[in-house]
Parts: sequence; structure tokens; C-alpha cells
Amino acid sequence: MITSELSVLQDSTNESSTIHTDMTAVSTDMSTEHVEDLEIKGKRKRGRPGRPPSAVKKPRKTPGERSRGEPGSRGRGRANGHPQQNGEGDPVTLFEVVKMGKSAMQSVVDDWIESYKQDRDIALLDLINFFIQCSGCKGTVRIEMFRNMQNAEIIRKMTEEFDEDSGDYPLTMPGPHWKKFRCNFCEFISVLIRQCQYSIIYDEYMMDTVISLLTGLSDSQVRAFRHTSTLAAMKLMTALVNVALNLSIHQDNTQRQYEAERNKMIGKRANERLELLLQKRKELQENQDEIENMMNSIFKGIFVHRYRDAIAEIRAICIEEIGVWMKMYSDAFLNDSYLKYVGWTLHDRQGEVRLKCLKALQSLYTNRELFPKLELFTNRFKDRIVSMTLDKEYDVAVEAIRLVTLILHGSEEALSNEDCENVYHLVYSAHRPVAVAAGEFLHKKLFSRHDPQAEEALAKRRGRSSPNGNLVKMLVLFFLESELHEHAAYLVDSLWESSQELLKDWECMAELLIEEPMQGEEIMSERQESALIELMVCTIRQAAEAHPPVGRGTGKRVLTAKERKTQIDDKNKLTEHFIVVLPVLLSKYSADAEKVANLLQIPQFFDLELYSTGRMEKHLDSLLKQIKLVVEKHTESDVLEACSKTYSILCSEEYTIQNRVDIAHSQLIDELADRFSHAVEDLLQEAEEADEDEIYNVLASLKRLTCFHNAHDLTKWDLFGNCYRLLRAGIEHVGMLEQIVVQALQCSHYSILWQLVKVTEGNPSKEDMLILRKTVKSFLAAFMLLCDLLMIFSHQLTTGGRESLMLLIFNPDVGLQSELLSFVMDHVFIDQDDENQSMEGDEEDEANKIEALHKRRNLLAAFCKLIIYDIVDMHAAADIFKHYMKYYNDYGDIIKETLSKTRQIDKIQCAKTLILSLQQLFNELVQEQGPNLDRTSAHVSGIKELARRFALTFGLDQIKTREAVATLHKDGIEFAFKYQNPKGLEYPPLNLAFLEVLSEFSSKLLRQDKKTVHSYLEKFLTEQMMERREDVWLPLISYRNSLVTGGDEDRLSVNSGGSNSRGSSVRSKKGRPPLHKKRGVEEESIDNSWVTRNDTIQTPGALTTPQLTSTVLRENARQMPEQIPEQESEHSSEPDFLHNPQMQMSWLGQQKLEDLNRKDRTSMNYMKVRSGVRHPVRGLMEDDAEPIFEDVMMSSRGQLEDMNEEFEDTMVIDLPPSRNRRERAELRPDFFDSAAIIEDDSGFGMPMF
Repeated sequence: MITSELSVLQDSTNESSTIHTDMTAVSTDMSTEHVEDLEIKGKRKRGRPGRPPSAVKKPRKTPGERSRGEPGSRGRGRANGHPQQNGEGDPVTLFEVVKMGKSAMQSVVDDWIESYKQDRDIALLDLINFFIQCSGCKGTVRIEMFRNMQNAEIIRKMTEEFDEDSGDYPLTMPGPHWKKFRCNFCEFISVLIRQCQYSIIYDEYMMDTVISLLTGLSDSQVRAFRHTSTLAAMKLMTALVNVALNLSIHQDNTQRQYEAERNKMIGKRANERLELLLQKRKELQENQDEIENMMNSIFKGIFVHRYRDAIAEIRAICIEEIGVWMKMYSDAFLNDSYLKYVGWTLHDRQGEVRLKCLKALQSLYTNRELFPKLELFTNRFKDRIVSMTLDKEYDVAVEAIRLVTLILHGSEEALSNEDCENVYHLVYSAHRPVAVAAGEFLHKKLFSRHDPQAEEALAKRRGRSSPNGNLVKMLVLFFLESELHEHAAYLVDSLWESSQELLKDWECMAELLIEEPMQGEEIMSERQESALIELMVCTIRQAAEAHPPVGRGTGKRVLTAKERKTQIDDKNKLTEHFIVVLPVLLSKYSADAEKVANLLQIPQFFDLELYSTGRMEKHLDSLLKQIKLVVEKHTESDVLEACSKTYSILCSEEYTIQNRVDIAHSQLIDELADRFSHAVEDLLQEAEEADEDEIYNVLASLKRLTCFHNAHDLTKWDLFGNCYRLLRAGIEHVGMLEQIVVQALQCSHYSILWQLVKVTEGNPSKEDMLILRKTVKSFLAAFMLLCDLLMIFSHQLTTGGRESLMLLIFNPDVGLQSELLSFVMDHVFIDQDDENQSMEGDEEDEANKIEALHKRRNLLAAFCKLIIYDIVDMHAAADIFKHYMKYYNDYGDIIKETLSKTRQIDKIQCAKTLILSLQQLFNELVQEQGPNLDRTSAHVSGIKELARRFALTFGLDQIKTREAVATLHKDGIEFAFKYQNPKGLEYPPLNLAFLEVLSEFSSKLLRQDKKTVHSYLEKFLTEQMMERREDVWLPLISYRNSLVTGGDEDRLSVNSGGSNSRGSSVRSKKGRPPLHKKRGVEEESIDNSWVTRNDTIQTPGALTTPQLTSTVLRENARQMPEQIPEQESEHSSEPDFLHNPQMQMSWLGQQKLEDLNRKDRTSMNYMKVRSGVRHPVRGLMEDDAEPIFEDVMMSSRGQLEDMNEEFEDTMVIDLPPSRNRRERAELRPDFFDSAAIIEDDSGFGMPMF
């Protein structure tokens, strides 16, 4: 056995020479394999080298003398163990040779073996330095160290010389060059053992030294040593397993030869041959024992420790190689003693390791002969493997499904029905590789024909042309049992690669739908027929488009030539078949809306040229006839839209059938329009006395025309006139049916858009545009359509050189904006339970709630678009922003995007809108609770939390948001002191508590800006206010402390008053802008420049005091945008911003000028108040700063890079901290912890769906 502390060096005087005496007779040009083959045949004993005969021992040559004087040294010169470069710059060390990869590995190893035979110490020193340098260590093991130091001492010395500045080393460096190096490194070890397998590995020196060195390195705390040595050891073990396997084969052959010779008759038996065979068998057994000792040393000394290393890459290497051993030498390694390591590691926390486990097992389960040996392992770990099909890492889930498929292929009894069902539903996964793998499993289990000949015979007896009838029915049953009827396209896509023959058997599907069942054949139900039609349409789409459905894949990829040819052939095949069959199917199922809607999707995948080239116009006439009948029978929107789309496709001008189809389409619209006109006349004449038949006639005709108007220009039928008459009648007579009004609005909307298309594409006259404008104005009545029309007929209509359309621009007035906002408040921000409390039935209730939420989201998005595109005043967004926290789950993404876009438009106006939303919430709270608010209540905390979220949106770059934040503080201060307390000046102003909310934004002010804001605050304060310390004044104390010059560390604590203003103590070190070294001088000059400037811009007026209804606010605030100067500082450094008069902040500069004369007095008064309480609480604020800083930095789930780069363009609002902070357990140490044990339940906690 090899001990872990075996000496690297054994004195040469006590060791045997590396060259056997019998080998001196061998020609020097004979290859190593021939030499070692001679030795294995009995010319030596176990390959152990003996000492060459010499009367006097020659002194050892120095490494330099050997490299200069002997030809076998490959040009690698050393002086005291240091590599020397030759004049031509060729690689002179093993590491350099392997890294360059220019020499064949066979010749590199042969050169090393030759040098080993000449001086094994020098050769081993070269090999040791090879492993050290492959780890990225710059140190070199010298000959003195090699002779006089133990392994542990050498490793410790190399650790001290390791370059710790960089964490990269050859095995982890990126790029193809280093990937090739890894391959060369592994190949070198494999070839080395292969070339030495007949002699050198048995000399009890080379392998002992290498294994001992790798064992020591694998236990190092340096990751590079541990990683490199583990990889080397595992590849070494793999090479030894191959040697052991060859030895085992030789032993079996020798044993058979011995038995055959011994069984011969005595007269024919060759005793000498028997003795040679016995000797050879004994020698092979000894070699086998020694190889097993080496493998045991590697396995117990390295593998059992490193397979649970803290580094996932190291664990993955171990698991990958043990899989190779079990596959290569299954008789020795494929047992529970080794399989348990793979089974345990299936629970590894890292997906990379779990992936290696699954691939290792796949290589075993592929061989069905190994199944008996895997039976116990399968029973023990089957549940874990099946559960990994839901792994959070998609790659792991895919390989787990493939492994389960292999288990199924080997033994169907190994998996229970429950196990199979766990895999079945994955065919509906949005991740395509997972779904495809599950499709292969499903095909193997359900859809593979077990007896094709018998099924074909049965099909012929039943008169079917295809034997796939039963499989198609089974597919339909599976689809129905899945109860995911909206995901037929996903099911087809999952099975497309494994079951194409079945899915493209459209003749079989059509036969099942058209023909009556034969005797003894089960009749398909209505649900089964609908499911079969849906699946058939999905297979047609997949074949015609040749790409996955929406939601799977990143987009359409470029097809290869083979795939393109297959697509064309499939499209021709399905066109030829369904041109004939489709009219028959439509005729049979014309009364079923669901079936017809699906069937009418088929023509869009036709190659329509076949109607002309194949002389199939009669089938086209049949199709058009059936479509017309469908339109007359149905009023369902799905069916009518499918008919409209089919007409649109068939009317394409690129096909010769266009005229024929256009005539049929025009005839149909003539009939519908005439019917609609008469129905409207009848309805309006009867007015409120209209019966149900008259209402139905109008509604049915209007539905049909509306669906066709969406895809076809029907303006020549003048549908807008009758629709407008219906809308006017609906306004005058409340009894008008709501559905008629909705359809009339929709049809009018399409009519206006088609008129706009004509205007924009042609050269319209002024009269035409005035008519269109009048039409638009008369139509503005419905919210969604109104929002869309306001977008279309906004100022953007004239972009792209269309200034002639200026007359068509429509800007909503204040009243219309107010009505729009009121509609959003009344119909969007409502409790869902209240809206659906009248609904009955649990199953329908959930679906109704989802549908209602979807509609409300559309309403909100439509209104927010008007704000973003500057059609509605930005102030209206305050009513939206204030609901961010309460309705985050429903509308958080919409509100977040709106805030981001408004900030891009105008930072200052956006800041005013944010503070306005907080003021509205505060006013509402005061209305409910009175002026004496409970600052610890949930309502106040909610407003402060919303303010903290808003503050985070300003980001870490305070220069870019400087003026916006200052303006926000100005408006907040004015709001806080707007109303004095009616009890007297000694009582706090009514809105003073708002300052505690405002303090959440103090961390976003620059240090010098805090002075300016503080000076502005003092304008509103009296000396009595400064000296008050009661709880009701704590918001003022808190806000003043947050504005103290010098940052967070100088603040006073107000925790005694119950304030939990976390956001005010944020210390954003990374977001602080760069400053000059002479900070004090610069600040003084900055302040003076602001004070003395004369070009200050007029201060914008404050917004109207917020009330409970946003409509009042907006009426008085519409004049503000024109007064706000547009100033941008997005590409400036702080010094540029401060010293450039054009970029300075107007309000801040004005405050500097106004407060110059009273600055000293205010500072003195304040310092007297502040000095008594500053120092005792400073530590509390510093202790609280760090975790809050982490909340800011860890927010918004990985958007930190965006926060640092473009805060003015990136909306960052963090979710609750418990959902955003990273798990501390993920931060693993970089060195191996012997106590680290893989937890069984780690790495598999989050399902894929």
C-alpha cells in the first residue's frame, strides 16, 4: 500500500536502476511497447528493475550536465531545477510542451520515458513541476527540495509561492487555447500510463511518487492545487482501470490456455508450456494486485474526499470519472459500493454535479446487459431520479427525463404509473428541450407500435389505409385526460421529433373524422372529435411553419437545406390532401362552432398555387360555398374571425385565384350590409318597442360585419353611418342593448382606421381630412377605443414628414382628461372580491376573476400610454403611482414601467409627480384619522415604505438626479408648513408629520445640497420650533437630522419617538460621485459660486395643494409644464455640473442667494440644540447603515449593473427584502472544508414550473 506521506525522494544509492539488465540486449530503436512486451513474456520478474552490473558506482551527473550531454533530454535544460529557455524559444518543460500542443502526445511521453530510464529522479522532478505549473503556480521544485523534503513540505513551500492576486489558473481560464490545454493535460496522463503499463508503473517508485504527490495536493486549501490534482488523479485512475481491465482479459486468456493444455492427454501435453503459462498467470496476478493497490490508494486517498469537495467542479470531475470506471470495468466497479456515491450525489446542491451524475448513469442504463446489476440501485434511487425531472436547472431536468426513458426501455416494470404520470405532463413545459425529452418518453410508453404487422392487418380488415388509427385515438385520449386543451400545439411540438410518422398521418385522422366506424370499432365522442381536429390543425401548422409554437424557443431559426426541403414536401402533401377533404369536413361539422373555427385555420397553411396548377378550382368553389354557409349560421367571434382571415388569405393578389375569391367575398358583404341596413331601420323605427327578433337581426349582422371589417376595407359600404345612428340612439334611449353599442363602437373604430389608411397612403384633400376629423370627434365615447384613437391622432401623427396631417391632431382637453382618469379610478383600482361577489360557482369564479383582472390591466395600460406619450398631463400619474404598494401584484409591472418612462421624459416633473402622490395619500390619511396621526400605525408605515421605494428609483448617481431631488424636497417642505395649526404657533403645523415621509429622500441629496435644503427649511421655522423636543415635533427633528451636512454619520437619533425611517440612513458608498482631492476648498468655491451668480432662473411655482379627488388637482396644475426649465446633466461629472452656469440648479442657486445673510445665525442656534444629543446615538446610526445599504444594493433582482449605469432610464424598485436578498448559504468558501457534507435535500427545492 502507498501511504499518503510517502517520501518524494528515495536516495539513488538505495534504489534500483530503471533499466533491466535484460533490456541492454534490445535494440535502441525498438519502440517502448516492443521492449515492454518482451519483458512481460517472462524475461524479468514483475517488471521490477534490477541494478545494472557495475564494479564502481559512477557519480550522479548534475541536471545541467545531463541536459547538455545526453541526447534523450528533449532539449529541456534545468539548472538546480529551474527551466532554461534555449536560444530559439522552444518549449523546454513538460508544461510548455503540453500547453503548446504542437507535438504528438505519444512522442512527448516516449521522450519522458527515455529520460526516466536514464535518470528517473530528473524525470520525476520534471513530472512533479508539470503538475505544479499546471496548477498555475509560479514556483518550481528544485533538485535540493526534491531530495531533502517531504511531500507536505514541498506543497507548503509551493503554496507560499502561489500568486494570490489572480484566481485564474489553467483549468479555469477562458478561451479555446486553455480548453485545448485541458484536453492535452488529460491525454498526457492517459498516454503516460498506457506507455508505462508493461514495466515502469510496477517499479514501486514512479507511481508511488506521483500518487503520493497528487494525494497531498488534493488535500490543499488552495483551490488550484486541489482542482488540478483531482483531475489528474481521476484521469490517472481511469488509465489504471483500463490497465486492470487488460490484465483481467490477459488472465482469462491465460487461464483458458492453461486449462486447454492441461486437459490434453499426457503424451500430448507440453509441460514446459504449462510452466510458462503458470508463471505468466502468476505474474499477471501480481501485476493485477499491484494495480488494485494503486487504484485503492487513489480512490480512498482522493476520491472519497473530493467527491464532496466544496467546489462543484471538483465534485463533478469525481462523479464523471467514476461513471467511466463503472462502464469500462463493470465487473469490478458496477456494484453498490461504488454506485452509492453517484446516488448520494444526485442530491448535490449544484446543477453541474447533478448533471454529471445523470450522464454517468445514462451510460450504464444504455447497456441492457447491466440492468441486473443496477436493480438494487434503481429501486433505491428511482424516486429521486423521477423527482429530478422537475429540477430547477433545465439541463438537469432534460437528462433526468432521458434517464427515466432509458430505465423504461430496459424494464417497463421498473416504473410505476405514478412515476410515468410525473413525466407525462412535462410535454406541456414551456422549455422545449424538457418537453421534447418528455415527448420521447411518452412515445416510448404509449405511441410506439409493439406489433406493426398485426396492426396493419387489423387496419386492412377495417378498410383503413393507415394502421395508426388506434395510436391516434390514444393520442386524443391522452390529450383529453391532460385537461390542458389550450396547449395542443405544445403537445404536438413535444412529440414532433419522436412521433413524426404518427403526427403526419393526416389521411388516418381525416378517415376517423369523416367515415363512419366499422363494425367492432368504437365510436368517437364529440369531445374526442373536437380534440382530434385541434391536434390535426396543430400538426398541420407545425409541418407548414417548421418551427415551434409561440412560447417555445427564442425565435425562428434559419432552416437547413434538408429541413427546408422537408417543409416544402410536407406543405405540398397536406395541401393536396386537405384541398379535397376540407370542404367535406366543414360540411359535416358546420353546426359546431369550435370544430369549424379550428378547421378554418387550415387554408392559411396551403400552397394556394396548387388550386391553379392542379386544376382544383371546383374544390375552391366548394370551400367558398361552405365558408359562406358557416358565416350565415354562426355569430361567434372566433368563427367569424376565422372566416374573415380565410377570405383575406385567399384574396391575396399574388395568386391567380384572387378574382374568384374577391367576387365571392363581395357578394357576401353585399348581402350582410343590405341585411344590416334594413335591420337598423326596423330597429330605429320601433325604438323602445323593438322585439327580440329585430334586436337579434341587428346584432347578428353587426357582429358579422365587425369581424370582417377588422381585416377588410369595407368603407365603400358606408357602415359608419348606421353604426353612428345606433350609438346616438343608445345615448338618447337608455334601453339600447349593450352588446349592440359595443359592436357599433368596434365597427366604427375599424371604419375610422381604414379611412386613415386611405388618407395617409394617398394624397388627400383638405375636405377629406376635415370629414375624417369630424368623424373622429363624433366617435370619442368609449374608453379603450378612445385611448387608441387619442394615441393615433396625437402629435405623433405628423412625424416622418407628414406635416400635412396637422389638422387631424386631436388634443384632449382638461375635462376629457378628468373623465378618463375618473374612469380608471372607478374601474381599475377596486377590490376584486367586491367585483365578483355576485358570481356563483367556485370553478367559474376563479376564471372570471382572472378575466376581469386582465381587462382591468388593459384599461390601466391604455391610460398609462397616454401619460407616457405626453397626451395626458404627467400630474395624472400621481393617482396611479400612489397605488403601487397596494396593487403591486396586479399592476406593479405597469406602474413601474410608467414611472420609468415618465422619468425619461422629465426628471423634475416626475419628481413633482412622485411627491404629489405621497401628498395625496397623506391627505387621505389625515381625512380619516385627523391631524394627530399615529406615526407607528400601519397606514403611516405604508406611506413611508412607498416613499422609500420611490427614493430607490433615483439610483446611486446623485449628480444626474440632483435638481429633481432638490425640487422634490422643496415641494415637500412647502406642503408640510402650508397649513398652520389653528391652536397657535406653539403647536405643530397640520402637515408636519409629512416631513418624516420626506426624510426618506434625504439620502439622495448631495452633501452641499443638504445645506441648501436645510436653509430653505429654516425659512419656515421659528426659534421656538427649533427648541421643541416633544414627540409631535419628532418628524421635524428627524428631517433636520437627515439634512445635517456631513452625511449620515452626523445625524441625530429620533428612535425614542418610534420613528422607523430606514431609508433615511442609507449609505450608498458606491453611488457617491468622484470628487477632487481638495474637497474642502472645492466646496467653499462651489458655495460662493452659487451665492454670487446672477443668472438664476425663476423658481417654478408649487403644485396646487393635493385634495382627495385628483380631478381638482389636475385642473389647476395644467399650467405647470410650461414653467419648468428643461435641464439635463446626464453626461457630466460633478465639477462640470457645479461650475457651468448653464447646468446649475435654479432653485438651489436662488436659495443660496437669499440665505447668505442669515446663515451664520441659524447655524449657531441649530448647533446649540444639536450638541447635546449628537454623540450618544451616532453608533446606532452607523450600525444600522450597513444592512440597509445591502437592501438597496440587493434590490430589484440582479439589476445592479443597470442601477449603476443608467439610473435615469432604469426603473428600480425593490421588492420586500425577504424576497430579494441572496441566500447566505450560496456563498461557499474557496477552499475545501473537511466537514462539508452534501445535504440530501439541497439543490432540489424549486420546481421547474
